[in-house]
Amino acid sequence: MIVQNHVLKYLNDIVNEKPDKTAYSDGTVSLTFRQVYEQSRSIGSFLYKKGIYKKPVVVFMQRAPKEIAAFFGVVAGGDFYVPVDEEMPAGRIQLILDNVQSPLVICDDTTQKKAESFDLKGGEIVLYDEMIRTEVDEEALKHIYECAIDTDPIYIVFTSGSTGVPKGVAACHRSVIDYIEQLSEVLAFDEDTVFGSQTPLYFDACLKELYPTIKFGATTYLIPRSCFSFPVTLVEYLNEHRINTICWVVSALTMVSAFDTFQTVVPKYLRTVAFGSEVFPIKQFRRWRKALPDATFTNLYGPTECTGMCCWYRVDREFADDEMIPIGHPFQNREVLLLTADGRRADDGEEGEICVRGTALTLGYYNDPVRTGEAFVQNPLNTAYPELIYKTGDMGRYNKEGELVFVSRKDYQIKHMGHRIELGEIEVNVDMLPEIRMSACIYDGKKGKIVLYFVGDISEKDLTAALKTRLPRYMLPNRIIKIGSIPLTANGKIDRIALKRSYEGE
Repeated sequence: MIVQNHVLKYLNDIVNEKPDKTAYSDGTVSLTFRQVYEQSRSIGSFLYKKGIYKKPVVVFMQRAPKEIAAFFGVVAGGDFYVPVDEEMPAGRIQLILDNVQSPLVICDDTTQKKAESFDLKGGEIVLYDEMIRTEVDEEALKHIYECAIDTDPIYIVFTSGSTGVPKGVAACHRSVIDYIEQLSEVLAFDEDTVFGSQTPLYFDACLKELYPTIKFGATTYLIPRSCFSFPVTLVEYLNEHRINTICWVVSALTMVSAFDTFQTVVPKYLRTVAFGSEVFPIKQFRRWRKALPDATFTNLYGPTECTGMCCWYRVDREFADDEMIPIGHPFQNREVLLLTADGRRADDGEEGEICVRGTALTLGYYNDPVRTGEAFVQNPLNTAYPELIYKTGDMGRYNKEGELVFVSRKDYQIKHMGHRIELGEIEVNVDMLPEIRMSACIYDGKKGKIVLYFVGDISEKDLTAALKTRLPRYMLPNRIIKIGSIPLTANGKIDRIALKRSYEGE
């Protein structure tokens, strides 16, 4: 038995089975598996001829099928890709470039000029369309492929750091292969799967579509960002391309259901809906389930540092208005440890920090040993030999059914009027009201005020009155602000930092 140790084995195998099937498309431009294979191998050969090996290579391109082929080309050359996007703030891009010190930046015609405005630390800009004209060096690529081991890195994606400096999470072949194998089994992907990708390609969330596509010979549509501003248009796009599988952040799903989209159009081909990154308001979840009674719904949980998602829960029962959908249990080949502040395993029903051990752990933060050492630590339950676990910073507990439930971020708990409060609990109660579409809480630590933002068909005064019947006095927001829309991050999550800046700027 040959154990897979390279992510491109998926592509090498599937190109022989389905060479002319569409692999990736944005609805306008498409690439077949043969085109992805051939173009990626030309890019790998270009890197070999440049002498760039086992280095970070920045991919600064528009979100399009060619960008995915560039990712695979970087891996084919024995390097690891660092995705950068125009929509990132310029300051963040420069911090990433400073960190990775890449010898080469792959661009397209639309991004070249912007890339030239940065200090590339001596890195060379090369156009994708020039690289794919490189003659493939079969012998060199074969040697690179055979010399690779499963702990070699394949990408670095940057997450936000509490200090304002982004952290570059480096993942390897082993953790990505393990994740794709487990996720594919849980969500039952196959060759007929048609993904509708919501996430930007500079987040690890895109792994859920990119790699299963080449594993099964499936198809991924990169849904245009503009669709997510118009829910009806978005669902019409899903139907036009017969998309049957989506793995989206909760905010993207809520945006569709909260604005009564299903009264106009229903995503009639969807059979698999996976969601994560945030708590799904039960009221909005019920709307999705009612619209798609035959679809499966799966809650996914996991941090970037653990290679995508590490826990899953198939929604198979009804939930009360004040309940949260569990995150369930870990995928195979990883364990979740619920640890208390003093390093012991939390008792039944007791809250603890969610920590993860196993193959899912990434390699750590690139060029950042200090923060790596703070988050990737020795397992306190094991004193016999070195074993790292990742501390997620998320709090969880087990419910009476023995299912893991996400409670909050450690930094999302506040102390207010002498009470420990979960801001998420306030949001859950707000979201249960029929007039509410979306809500988000922030905390003004300087003034000791809970601030609630909401979108809905109710006045601030009436919302205050309604919450007085649902929340204890110490949990009532000190200020309630009605807005037209909740700001979202590029990945579609609620942008609480933007809300804080807006509040502080008043």
